Amino acid sequence: MAASSRAQVLRLYRALLRESQRFSSYNYRTYAIRRIRDAFRENKNIKDSEKIEELVNKAKANLEVIHRQV
Repeated sequence: MAASSRAQVLRLYRALLRESQRFSSYNYRTYAIRRIRDAFRENKNIKDSEKIEELVNKAKANLEVIHRQV
């Protein structure tokens, strides 16, 4: 993975975790954080740039959903 892609993914990961911390309900908050961590761990070994781009776009969409719900 290129350094810029890696940095982009890390920024997105931190943004998702930060935004999830804003859920008022403990259950929603812990579920969201657990799902984010599990998803990133599950996909950490992917090397295909197209697949990475697809996952980044999906994560961005999820960030927007979390932002609206909070």
